Amino acid sequence: MSIWAIGDLQGCYDATQRLLEKIAFDPARDRLWFCGDLVNRGGQSLETLRLVHSLRAHSAVVLGNHDLSLLAIGERTEEERRKVNPDLQRIVLAEDRDELLGWLRMQKLLHVDRELGWMMVHAGLAPQWTTQLAERYAREVEERLHGEQYRRLLKNMYGDKPAWNPKLAGMDRWRAIINVFTRLRYCSPRGRIAFEDKGSPGSQPAGLYPWYEVPGRAERDLKIVCGHWSTLGLFIGHGVHAIDTGAVWGGKLTALQLDSDELRLVQVPGRDVPASPPKPRTAPQRSGEHRGKRRGNGQRHAPNRNAPAQGAGRERVAPGRDQADAG
Repeated sequence: MSIWAIGDLQGCYDATQRLLEKIAFDPARDRLWFCGDLVNRGGQSLETLRLVHSLRAHSAVVLGNHDLSLLAIGERTEEERRKVNPDLQRIVLAEDRDELLGWLRMQKLLHVDRELGWMMVHAGLAPQWTTQLAERYAREVEERLHGEQYRRLLKNMYGDKPAWNPKLAGMDRWRAIINVFTRLRYCSPRGRIAFEDKGSPGSQPAGLYPWYEVPGRAERDLKIVCGHWSTLGLFIGHGVHAIDTGAVWGGKLTALQLDSDELRLVQVPGRDVPASPPKPRTAPQRSGEHRGKRRGNGQRHAPNRNAPAQGAGRERVAPGRDQADAG
């Protein structure tokens, strides 16, 4: 038996099939963890969603921002659904849309396997959250999403405010929880999310940290596998394994074996025709400041001026491009 975590699919059906073949996935004995953002921009989102749905007995799925956006679109009128991009339109107008979206809505924001020693989330965790707190907050939202209040939740989940605070209540609280689980990249030491900053570490303004490098981050009990941040590329450090390697932007689709004593990664080429993603916001370079040397492959690998001294052991490969949050 093998347990594989797979990064953001984003409607890249062909790449997903290539990856399943390369890891020799056998549903009779293996299990898959999908890190969210199953759909959007890859051009084959309907086929991808049908594939993952067909594997539901052999997989765990957490919801990403694009998946939640799809669920919200699915609640619109048919006239409004016909105005969305063609990739998502094929899903919300498909004959099996109710079955697919009904199943997708029942997925989780956080998947924890203590026996295995891993947890999976789409984007990240607030620096103050322990495993137990993260599970509690995820359940709060999942109860609404899986219950009769789901339409209200989907209609009101959008927005960058308020910042997370444990004293929040109602829709403000649920929106803040969703934003942490599905949109987090950089944040302040107190956990305030910097939504506009989407570049690789070193591009962010002073005072912001990649969420996993915030000094004193509470969650250290389990290893974390996540996606969402394709400009980060493959990153391993601080107990975090980030595996969104930009398949939808012409990068790689990555699988990480979770039940192996050794680090085992498998990658296949992503989308055949690279898309044109929005340019991430970057901080202006100060006089005399150097972001880092360019390597021969043309990628800039920049030092993170906010990283704590314990940063040794981090590993990163050339990143793909990143997607906008709202989908």
